Amino acid sequence: MSTVIPPPAAATKDIPTYHQVPETSFDLDWADLATLKLDEFDQPGGKEQLAKQLFDAIQNIGFFYITNFGLSQEDVDRQFSIGNEIFKLPTDEKLKYRADLEQGGYNGYKPMGLREIVPGVYDNTEIYNIPKFTPEYERAHPDIVNNNRPVIESFARHIHDEIVRKLLILLAIILELPEDYLLKVHRYDEKSDCHLRYMKYHRRSDEENAKADGVWSKGHTDFGSLTLLFRQPVSALQVRTPEGDWKWVKPYPGSITVNLADTLQFITNGFLKSSIHRVVLPPPDQRDVDRLGVLYFVRPEDNLELRPVGSEVLRRLGYDQTSNNSALGITAGDWVRARVAKGVARSKIGDQPIIGGVVAKYYD
Repeated sequence: MSTVIPPPAAATKDIPTYHQVPETSFDLDWADLATLKLDEFDQPGGKEQLAKQLFDAIQNIGFFYITNFGLSQEDVDRQFSIGNEIFKLPTDEKLKYRADLEQGGYNGYKPMGLREIVPGVYDNTEIYNIPKFTPEYERAHPDIVNNNRPVIESFARHIHDEIVRKLLILLAIILELPEDYLLKVHRYDEKSDCHLRYMKYHRRSDEENAKADGVWSKGHTDFGSLTLLFRQPVSALQVRTPEGDWKWVKPYPGSITVNLADTLQFITNGFLKSSIHRVVLPPPDQRDVDRLGVLYFVRPEDNLELRPVGSEVLRRLGYDQTSNNSALGITAGDWVRARVAKGVARSKIGDQPIIGGVVAKYYD
């Protein structure tokens, strides 16, 4: 298994190692998700076999695991350490790098408490987003990021070049499109809102949890193409089944949890479904700890128009007629910025108008 470039000794010597808490001992109602071993991709017939496995996996729930993705546990743990140190900074320092959320900007710092979950209870999440390492996305960062830029950049580029690339090829195979079809609208050097995220859910009081009925983040879909969540042993993520039930997503060892997002649903006319998921109160043996996460959000190039692709698979399966004409003419960049801006103040379930007559739906 390959690893990212080791950081210079001076870069991380002052960062304490972040130790994950043990998994829950409770036997929860776990979702039955498929696992793709990405090291099979370059083996003879490997792409085709993985594409078949992925096709079967996403028929019901657009969540799956990947393993053997070319990063060591040490590589991943180092990112958790960096994220943990960012959130330890004084609030005044973090606010120097606040994202322009109200205008649809997502890069930089998001403080807690911007969204009212239920009357009187606000979100408990801090976020720090690092955009792609290209000149147009250069921005100020705290020293903990600047001092560790080589290891953060190599980690993010490995995700894009060695993980996302393979997943996009598998999806193109499923759609019976040229293998590079989706790669051409997810180029690293072009303008898009792909980003690496450090995210911290702060533990809640019993009173807050009771008021919010145990919901930390309402059921929602993600904005882009794919979301990658590195293993987080605090159980809180749930996925919604087609029947409307909520199933827990198990933190599978050595894995990344992947879910499909809005863009893929738009460009396949609903064949690839944007996964509905939420974050809830962890089980009793994990309620007294904060939940730190490392994620990577894959977004298509800003100028991609959200219209269905010409695919024989969509025609054969009856997904060739545009079901949401209001999305035509909207670009991926428009959609992301509008969802970010509207999401700052979201508090209610149901349909929320986003842009051009297109809505996003939120669930309890």
